[in-house]
Amino acid sequence: MSAHAVRRRPARRHERGMVLITSLLLLIVVTILALAMFHSFGLDEKIAGNMRDKQLALHAAESAEQYAEWWLANGKATPPVTCTGFVPYTVGQVCTSPLPNFSVTPWTAGVTYTTDNRGLTNGTTMSQAPQFYITYLGSPALSTGLTGSLYQIDAVGYGGSANTTAVVESTYLLQIGSGTINAGGP
Repeated sequence: MSAHAVRRRPARRHERGMVLITSLLLLIVVTILALAMFHSFGLDEKIAGNMRDKQLALHAAESAEQYAEWWLANGKATPPVTCTGFVPYTVGQVCTSPLPNFSVTPWTAGVTYTTDNRGLTNGTTMSQAPQFYITYLGSPALSTGLTGSLYQIDAVGYGGSANTTAVVESTYLLQIGSGTINAGGP
């Protein structure tokens, strides 16, 4: 045999199992990323549900407030009384004292609004019907040049759970023969 005919193989390195270990590490990383992605999708879904509940509560409160404004503008205002409980929305009531604490819901006095004669409804997915409270504030100061009666309207609406609420408030001046004027904004 000649010296050129015999070739030696290079010595095998100790790399056995490296592909297996690398594949397992890559699989673990991909699994962690997938779990994080699924968790993120669940969180996004919860955020969207909370936003829907918030909008539902706000729309319910605004609907009740608009009904109270309509009720006042159409001459249905009753003489102010001390409000101690709820009356039907068809009867309505004007109170002599402001709502004690509008941030504690559900309220214990005022009007529970479920529908009105204009065909508006409170929806079917709310945890409870919206409520409004009308407070008589008296007559405006003569220096303003306005005449009539001032009213404060507070309304609360609920979302899909009783924990989701929205409260809106407006101040209105009711002038005889002139309709309703927004004196304070919603």
